[in-house]
Amino acid sequence: MSRLATLLLLPLLLVSGAPARAQTTETAIFAGGCFWCVESDFDRIPGVLETVSGYTGGSLANPTYEQVSAGGTGHYEAVRIRFDPARVSYEALLSAFFRSVDPLDADGQFCDRGASYRTAIFVAGPEQKAKADAAKAKAAAVLGSRLATPILPAAPFYPAEDYHQNYYDKNPVRYAYYRWSCGRDARINAVWGKDAFAGIPGKH
Repeated sequence: MSRLATLLLLPLLLVSGAPARAQTTETAIFAGGCFWCVESDFDRIPGVLETVSGYTGGSLANPTYEQVSAGGTGHYEAVRIRFDPARVSYEALLSAFFRSVDPLDADGQFCDRGASYRTAIFVAGPEQKAKADAAKAKAAAVLGSRLATPILPAAPFYPAEDYHQNYYDKNPVRYAYYRWSCGRDARINAVWGKDAFAGIPGKH
């Protein structure tokens, strides 16, 4: 390190006692049916820095909502979650994910039927896969049943149209009616009982 660089860093060292470090963030990608609802749930978790609704797992580049919902593209509605691992672990997010969906349903979620609404976990590398496998095994043991949620390699993620982002916040009345009428919370409570929404503040 040059003398000039040392002098420039000296005030930081005196204040903090150590060199400043850039914040490290990680990413999780979950498909849990309607991405509006997944965003709403995960935005409640301390340590989650950003959620983005989008499409992943399919063959079509830059798909639209109409193309994905019509079927045939192979894409899932999913949410990309950027989080601070110093505040919330990937394992904690996995646990919250399973307990905020119906992982027994292989054909969609709640009132939303079809391939694009199925659950899935998209993992970036062997470490995330091992953690996802362990979380799935724990969830299956709690429910006493085989789960329909696959664990898949991360694929290109395409953000959804702007009107889908933070829909629950932009359109709270419409969102609340949709979530209630679709039966999401009622079904999750029926599947998980006292463990429903565990790990998601304000939902448990």
